[in-house]
Amino acid sequence: MVVCSCNLLTHKDVEAAVADGANHPREIYAARGCKAQCGNCVKGVVCLLREAKKRHMQQAELAAHAARQPNMAIAASA
Repeated sequence: MVVCSCNLLTHKDVEAAVADGANHPREIYAARGCKAQCGNCVKGVVCLLREAKKRHMQQAELAAHAARQPNMAIAASA
């Protein structure tokens, strides 16, 4: 989905920038080598940024939790 028609910024661009460490809208635009022009997209970019950060954090928490769990298949066969 196109979020910013001035820069052809998509929701995938936002997600990729967050995965690369973006925390602010300006970092989303900078990742694409652009900046907000008319400003109509900023609220949408902020919303997508928050959602992507939340998903990214949840995935990291799940991965950390899985890494802390002993392998049950090995324990069961012992």
